[in-house]
Amino acid sequence: MRTERDTMGQVQLPEQALWGAQTQRALENFPISGETFGSTFIRALGLIKIAAARANHQMGRLDDPEAEAVITAAEQVSAGHWDDHFPVDVFQTGSGTSTNMNANEVIANLANRQLGGRVGAYRPVHPNDHVNLSQSSNDVFPTAIHLAAVLAVREELIPALHDLQETLTGHAETYQEVVKTGRTHLQDALPVRMGQVFGGYAAQIRKTISRLELVLERLCVLPLGGTAVGTGANRPEDFPALAVNFLSESTGEKFSVTENHMEGNASRDDLVEASGMIKTAAVGLTKIANDLRWMASGPRAGLGEIALPKVQPGSSIMPGKNNPVVAEALIMTAAQVIGSDAAVTQGGLGGVFELNLMMPLMAYNLLNSIHWLARAVEIFNHKTVRGIRVNRERCRVLLEGNLTLVTALAPRIGYERASEISQEAQRSGRTILEVAREWEVLPEEDLEQLLDPTRMTKPDPREGKGSADQD
Repeated sequence: MRTERDTMGQVQLPEQALWGAQTQRALENFPISGETFGSTFIRALGLIKIAAARANHQMGRLDDPEAEAVITAAEQVSAGHWDDHFPVDVFQTGSGTSTNMNANEVIANLANRQLGGRVGAYRPVHPNDHVNLSQSSNDVFPTAIHLAAVLAVREELIPALHDLQETLTGHAETYQEVVKTGRTHLQDALPVRMGQVFGGYAAQIRKTISRLELVLERLCVLPLGGTAVGTGANRPEDFPALAVNFLSESTGEKFSVTENHMEGNASRDDLVEASGMIKTAAVGLTKIANDLRWMASGPRAGLGEIALPKVQPGSSIMPGKNNPVVAEALIMTAAQVIGSDAAVTQGGLGGVFELNLMMPLMAYNLLNSIHWLARAVEIFNHKTVRGIRVNRERCRVLLEGNLTLVTALAPRIGYERASEISQEAQRSGRTILEVAREWEVLPEEDLEQLLDPTRMTKPDPREGKGSADQD
């Protein structure tokens, strides 16, 4: 063990720990969940400290040796080399000060070690005076959440969704001509083409990606530079723009400084909105996963219109059973994301006067939602969606017995007569064509044309022709 002293007195720390007294006090004060911030958030903190050091150096506030040492140490932190030295529990001070100081202390100790100093001595580099220069936890921590969320969505979630969209689009092309029974309210409805079904899923994912791109624009607006209460105390006027430009340069993202630091410090509305978009993605993915489960139900006593890849035995007692386990995993992940969104929303309510006091909660839930959903989508695509096979014969058999085909006759014979045909077909177990033919409601040629299921999957090009020219 080693001893360090801070403004509150002496603290005992593990000898090999790169954190300092303030981090150690947080460890002793908040032994709550054992959950800590992940590598993406620590990476974001490191990137911010690099950008801040570069900006302070350019403005003459950090000398060359100290700036170089801080930048090198922060680069190691952002690269994930020292993640084990960020042990503070997620449930801590609502501003995230403990985690910001954790980063300041680790970077200061690494910098001093480079300069020949001793860990814990904080000479010549001090955690507050140098690593935290021109900053405050109250602007660094929300900036880190924005930055980490942007990186995670851009590098993990959007690529996973793009791959899923491509897979679904491929199925839409492959099965474009397969006609199946459509369903509303879980009841038979008019025919659809399997290509239309997969195309609809692909469009849903495409809209999800568009929503995420829009919310990224707001997340790329950073509150860095507001310092304690949003007034920018103790930092040069040019610091925010310089530091944020360095962040843009290092990440390839187009970050900008908030127009109003009072709003930037006190309000976390952008995070609430971002969480809402992640939740929306989870809802949409659940719809797709559930549809695939339904269409794959069976294989004999269900719909059986598609077959999903077999990935593991489905039962400990029923041999040969194949369950849609990957789809179920995605659905459970989505449910967790929806629950996490509630926590983020509650966190947004923690804005009081000039600061939000629930930022660690918001960071933890938002970032986990992004990571987990991205991973679940990737696995769902690779282990389930790519291997889907359509049972063409089963689709044909179910379609032949579809009673809603009678809808195509209604414009010619009337709704009431069509309903009578449907009821007779259901009572007798016959098809709509068989009953309509027996009742001679229309000539045979018209019946075969009107009751062609493929024809029903698109608007009738003849309907309404010439009406625009009529008085």
